[in-house]
Amino acid sequence: METETQRQIDETVRRLLAESDMDQVTESKIRKLASLELALDLDKPPFKAFVKQVVQSFIQEQQDKHEQQQQQQQAAEEEEEEEGKQEREYDDNGDLVICRLSHKRKVTVQEFKGKPLVSLREFFTKEGKELPTSKGISSTEEQWSVFKKNVPAIEKSVQKMESRIN
Repeated sequence: METETQRQIDETVRRLLAESDMDQVTESKIRKLASLELALDLDKPPFKAFVKQVVQSFIQEQQDKHEQQQQQQQAAEEEEEEEGKQEREYDDNGDLVICRLSHKRKVTVQEFKGKPLVSLREFFTKEGKELPTSKGISSTEEQWSVFKKNVPAIEKSVQKMESRIN
């Protein structure tokens, strides 16, 4: 069998398999579809054996991909679990500190009237306690989602401004 013919059969069979419902398709159906498309009788012994090899190879590759995705997902879940185990910082009001933007500013998540708020706020220290000032903003979940969705546009605008300044 010629190399070019093998390449055409391989590509056609793989494409047909990728487009098929793997629970419904059989090697025989794939061979028939590929035969029609390529105008070759793939039921002949050398072709039939080659198609079988391509199908088995494709199935093995799909299983390997699936296993790799499962391993990556498991690793990501384990990483999230580890992050969750790390000690979280809470401020003097009992609000979760997500990050510190500077020694005076931080991002916290708090609950107000039973709803979560994301707060970016300036703090001051009084008698050893960090207390919030009126300088800052608290966002509801909806407002935070809108902001998050628009972060790429904000970053793009900042980059444009920086390029004009430099």
